[in-house]
Amino acid sequence: MRSHAPAKVNIFLKITGIRRGYHELRSRFVRIDSLYDTIRFEKKREASSSFDLFASTPLPKKNTVSEAYRLLKEAAGQIEPFFKEHAVYLEKRIPQGAGLGGGSSDAAAFLNLCNDVCGLGLSKERLAAIGERIGADVPFFVYGYRSANVEGIGEIITPFEEEPPRLELFTPPLHCDTGAVYRSFREHFAEMIRPDAAKEWLGLTSAELMERLDPVEANDLFGAALRLYPQLEAYRRPGRFFSGSGSTFFHPISTESEPCRSKS
Repeated sequence: MRSHAPAKVNIFLKITGIRRGYHELRSRFVRIDSLYDTIRFEKKREASSSFDLFASTPLPKKNTVSEAYRLLKEAAGQIEPFFKEHAVYLEKRIPQGAGLGGGSSDAAAFLNLCNDVCGLGLSKERLAAIGERIGADVPFFVYGYRSANVEGIGEIITPFEEEPPRLELFTPPLHCDTGAVYRSFREHFAEMIRPDAAKEWLGLTSAELMERLDPVEANDLFGAALRLYPQLEAYRRPGRFFSGSGSTFFHPISTESEPCRSKS
């Protein structure tokens, strides 16, 4: 009983508004299958009433997997008996605070695996609605699309038919706090918000987007992240794009190379 939780990058990310305190966006998400966490359920030695989560790296007490358990239990019930008998093990490979959606992907993998193992019979739409309450990136991972245009607060997801580009990732030894980066954007870059931003980009392939776009202009959060973490400047290179709220940079590589390489 295990599942992979893949990473993602944002080919572009534009902030289009603020709704009930949440930032609305327009973005192209591309799944990175070669970089993933693994989540698995294993039988406990002794049954217990607690939800037991063991991770290969320290997680905050309020983490995305525990939150997914709480919300799924609230929405569907039926899962407490299973987790009295089984523990959750999470092997982390996706760097945290890197703009790669690791925590969101872990939550989505947990929701999907629970749905299958516990026979809940919930639709992807229902699981995505639960995931939306955890984080804006979770619905994308729930659906499992390789590439998609994502809008609103993450709930409007349109699969994009393309062969995802081959990318090389570079993650510096720097943790970017997502909440802090969005607050920085709101405080210092709110004048950049345009409701129609990037609409004309939605029909272009990711390869075309990387050929045409300036990497800095492609992501509205880069300036906000740079203001908080000026050391990011040392890792910027021509042709390197910035994923999400950071800190990962990426660029396309030739078709003769590996599908995706990750450096740190």
